[in-house]
Amino acid sequence: MLTDAQLQRYARQILVPGVDIAGQERLQQARVMVLGLGGLGSPAALYLGGAGVGHLVLADGDTVAVDNLPRQLCHQDDDCGRNKAHSAAAAIAARNPEVSVEVIPRRLDEADLDACLPGLDLVLDCSDNYPLRYALNRASLRHRVPVVSAAAVRLEAQIALLDPNRNDPCYRCLYPEAGAQTALSCAESGVLGPVVGVAGSLQALEAIKYLSGCAEPLAGTLLMMDLATLEFRRLGVQRRDGCPDCGGP
Repeated sequence: MLTDAQLQRYARQILVPGVDIAGQERLQQARVMVLGLGGLGSPAALYLGGAGVGHLVLADGDTVAVDNLPRQLCHQDDDCGRNKAHSAAAAIAARNPEVSVEVIPRRLDEADLDACLPGLDLVLDCSDNYPLRYALNRASLRHRVPVVSAAAVRLEAQIALLDPNRNDPCYRCLYPEAGAQTALSCAESGVLGPVVGVAGSLQALEAIKYLSGCAEPLAGTLLMMDLATLEFRRLGVQRRDGCPDCGGP
């Protein structure tokens, strides 16, 4: 049951049709991992903490650098050299101290993900390397934990909700492993801060929709965004025949 202080804190989102007190309580009971606390993970984690998601697991092995600051909003100049997960946890605590935050200040491998995913309701994939994304995909399928995946580079971004409980396509259905060799990266190609901000905010939005039940989240859809022209496209996606991770149709 929500306290009077919580009713006051979350009053504006409780008023949203479909959220109400029941949806807020579902958020309060949720356990969510944010994998990567950079440009995508920063706004996502701040919004989830602000929304009252009860338990957040923050995982990142990188440290804050000065060239992160224009787009990674969890971190301040004084955080340079500090682990990003610890820095993000402090930013969330300053915003909403009642949220329980668990910090994993290292790079995760597949065995780590197998240990972390049981008991989680959702994972936000805010990572920036393909081996980790594929490892998360396999762990998500094994443990039946949905993933909100996003990526951004230059002036383009994309987002999808991949839910193995709904027979959605998996990440490797969308991006076969061979594609990792040709993928663009922010370090090589650049990105504008608001681009990752939009994508990370949409990850948080999809998570809140999914967890609270206030609206239908993305289903079987890849949302592609060209933020130079503000053109948004929804592409229907299906499981890939013979996918080595999920097995295809």
